[in-house]
Amino acid sequence: MKKILVLTGGGDCPGLNAVIRAIVKRANKEKDVEVYGSIEAYNGVLKSPQEIIRLKNKNVAGIHVKGGTIIGTTTKADPFNFPVQAANGEWSIVDQSDEMIEKLKTQGFDCIISIGGDGSQRISKALSDKGMPVIGVPKTIDNDLACTDFTFGFQTAVQEATNAVDKLVSTAESHHRVMILEVMGRSAGWIALHAAIAGGAEICLIPEIPYDIHKVKKRIESRYKDGRGFVNIVIAEGAKPKDGNITGRKSDEFGYQNLRLGGVAYQLTEQLKQMGCKADIREVVLGHLQRGGSPNAFDRVLATQYGAKAMEMALKGEFGRMVTFKNNEISSVSLAEATVANHNVDPNSFLVQTAKGIGISFGD
Repeated sequence: MKKILVLTGGGDCPGLNAVIRAIVKRANKEKDVEVYGSIEAYNGVLKSPQEIIRLKNKNVAGIHVKGGTIIGTTTKADPFNFPVQAANGEWSIVDQSDEMIEKLKTQGFDCIISIGGDGSQRISKALSDKGMPVIGVPKTIDNDLACTDFTFGFQTAVQEATNAVDKLVSTAESHHRVMILEVMGRSAGWIALHAAIAGGAEICLIPEIPYDIHKVKKRIESRYKDGRGFVNIVIAEGAKPKDGNITGRKSDEFGYQNLRLGGVAYQLTEQLKQMGCKADIREVVLGHLQRGGSPNAFDRVLATQYGAKAMEMALKGEFGRMVTFKNNEISSVSLAEATVANHNVDPNSFLVQTAKGIGISFGD
């Protein structure tokens, strides 16, 4: 009997449930495979009592259309840096990876299928190096994982961002305003770039191309005559001016290690006002609307392919690898390859050149 543990880590993402469903359905074609889910990533294994549930057909029926994840997720479940609260209420960070691996092996688990982004897959790589059989499935709306053309959740996030641009175009035109839409992506500008092209924005500011505020202001002013005109700007949360820094702050949540990004739209407005920009400016921060809701058809299909492939890899003992979608083929790469670097926008790529060719300014 093979026992497979499935978990979803990091931020939530449209398509997580579709992966879980595909894993379970593919496993059900075998006679000797059981699938379990760890609640809230590795928290389910490390908690006492454990929170691990059996996943059967009845658990996953119809969940592919639902956002979120039926087994929960968290950004604070790194077994190598696990937050532990003492009896006196004080928190500390403890490496519980060895304890967790021993628990899983004692309980007869043959492998972990970890569905997550770059941070989750770095944990997968570290566990694999310690001898724990792990298979990674690439998940993130940011589309920033190396070795795969697309991560599931990205296309749905782009659609949400594009819908927002479409709506802001009409209100910007009606009021002769500059509308700044801030989207997610951390250090990758994929969502902003795709939404700007799809929505017809005039300016797109992304982390990979630091912007010159003077050029941004000049482009805005070129769209106005006698006080009339409008501009739509899409800015990625990790965008920054030349010789400047990203906008973010350290989280006060114990165990949350990422810098909390956000507010770059308001910073851009302040910069423009300081430069003497006379246009009426409004900001919209799309935020977690990009993460939630039902996955679109593309992400449902991609997530299902990822889940089925991950289970096939588990059956064949192909551990220490991550499922990929490359050149329209589902394959896999080693976790070492998958985590060596992030997949960011190439400023010289055809997609960027396409955007520039149709008149989108990057402020460079």
